[in-house]
Amino acid sequence: MTNKTALVTGASDGIGLEFCNILAAKGYDLILVARRKAVLNKLAKALSQQYHNINCTVISTDLSKPQGAQKLFATTVKKDLHVDLLINNAGLLQNGFFTDIDLATQENMISVNILALTSLTHLFANAMATRTGGHILNVASLAAWAPIPNQNVYAATKAYVLSFSQALHNELKVAGNGVSVTALCPGYTDTKMMDNPDQGPKLSVPSGMLQSAQEVAEQGIAACLAGKPTVVTGFANRASAILSHLFPKMILANIAGSYYRNNLN
Repeated sequence: MTNKTALVTGASDGIGLEFCNILAAKGYDLILVARRKAVLNKLAKALSQQYHNINCTVISTDLSKPQGAQKLFATTVKKDLHVDLLINNAGLLQNGFFTDIDLATQENMISVNILALTSLTHLFANAMATRTGGHILNVASLAAWAPIPNQNVYAATKAYVLSFSQALHNELKVAGNGVSVTALCPGYTDTKMMDNPDQGPKLSVPSGMLQSAQEVAEQGIAACLAGKPTVVTGFANRASAILSHLFPKMILANIAGSYYRNNLN
């Protein structure tokens, strides 16, 4: 029996790494995508040794570069790899005041979080539709549900991912081509994104508010394979998403802005 194949972007650490561990345990062949080739090679070797019945393919690429998504898709075609499950996990984040953050840095964030995700979804959804269907998991964020000052561009890109994925889920369901799209919206997650000098000041969050990357990945994969349109991980996060609909956006922005400015250091 031939294994199904999953492609995971941002596979080298955090939630992406947990996606890979979970899917390998489920018997998926993996296409590991990130910028750091050496890290991906080490991960591929470890997974192949632990799960002898799977194959791992490493593709090192920078999705912020022009045509990055198209080049990645072309590489999978050249290698004759048919993707059954696409996980658009790669993402960039910046904390701080909009006018203080370098414009090129913010453009890269938009390129990865929106443009690359949209392009990969389009390319692989069409490829899946010509076969027997497939699943796409787009990683959004709880930040997608409200405007977040001092994370304004990041939150806006995730709002795009959520809206785009929910709308596309409906389109594909009506099309009846066997392809489904799910938006995954985790809250604060215990990954390097919580403390990465490259993305600006650190946001201090109580440990009790942090979910594990494994928990987030498990819930995301389960919802995706079940064909659900949206999954917000964790009870408190689901409650926050519901409450976000009860207040005007500017009230939410004022609350979030005060919290972030008091907790960025």
